Amino acid sequence: MAEPLKAIYNAAFLKAFGDKVKQAYEKFDVEGFLALVLGEGWEGLELKQRMRRITESLRRTLPEDYGKALDVLDAIADKCRGFPYLFFPDFVEKYGLNDWERSMRALERYTSGSSAEFAVRPFIKLDQERMMAQMLEWSAHPDEHVRRLASEGCRPRLPWGEALGALKRDPAPIWPILERLKADPSEYVRRSVANNLNDISKDHPQLVLDLAKAWQGVDQGTDWIIRHACRGLLKAANPEAMALFGLAPLGDIEVLEWEIHPARLSIGEAVEFRYGLRAPTGDEVKLRLELAVFFPRSNGKLYRKLFKLSEKSIPGGAYVQGGRGFSFADLSTRRHYPGVHRMALVANGREVAHAEVELTADTEQGGAQA
Repeated sequence: MAEPLKAIYNAAFLKAFGDKVKQAYEKFDVEGFLALVLGEGWEGLELKQRMRRITESLRRTLPEDYGKALDVLDAIADKCRGFPYLFFPDFVEKYGLNDWERSMRALERYTSGSSAEFAVRPFIKLDQERMMAQMLEWSAHPDEHVRRLASEGCRPRLPWGEALGALKRDPAPIWPILERLKADPSEYVRRSVANNLNDISKDHPQLVLDLAKAWQGVDQGTDWIIRHACRGLLKAANPEAMALFGLAPLGDIEVLEWEIHPARLSIGEAVEFRYGLRAPTGDEVKLRLELAVFFPRSNGKLYRKLFKLSEKSIPGGAYVQGGRGFSFADLSTRRHYPGVHRMALVANGREVAHAEVELTADTEQGGAQA
């Protein structure tokens, strides 16, 4: 089994980091820092809790003055790049709310080395107008990491981050930032714009659809943004979103093959499925195929998740077939539970075939054929 991500914060990493700090700040007590971080309860802390423990331990071992503490972190920032160093912006989030100018300069620096998307959110909550003005300024920055921060930091529903209730209710302050970034040369930035819009679509679908119509055809990169932004609406078979991308309802599609093997398997194993269907006769049609899987939760209730199989234009009456495997191995984002799982073939938003497989917790129960 793969090591959990939180294991990146081990004694060796912390010692190496402490040594870097001491090079910039002679009074730094490396052993004292390690004792604070690795003290009571460390093993039971999850990833973000470990980041915060490191942040709090730095506060107790760096200079008491916030600005002088930032000077130490600034001196080693170029040597501390990558995901593990998210505690740099976390330090600003935790201790810099009362020193706006220094904190803004620090977040602008640190986001290039890791990401400050979580750290800006308390500043938005503290003074939304001032912070959104700062992020609009960042949206014109020459560094793609800073431009991405302008979009990613104000996502109303950022994963791992606390929701921004005011922007969920009224996303209008976000529009100028996204408008400026809609044709950004960086895919990294454009993906963030799409994810921001996808967040907004969950609360204001019509606003996102109207924006998509206004942006469509402006730029190839912008077209990708609106397609990715509308992915949630497409999965929900929103009629206006489907029509926007040329996906018309297909009333008389004929399913000639739908097989899933095995019908019973264990958590961690995989099924193989095959499908074959004939499109309606007549004009060329655009066909979007998805696999819908209904997963039981720990409380027994089901939730549906869609997985895209293909999307292409085909002649009227054409026969389309395909297949692939689907794994029921646990992921960091999805845990599987024993029980009946419904698996369905979805064509242009409509379920056209389904079957059930039984997932067991006992490895000896898996492997039976349908």
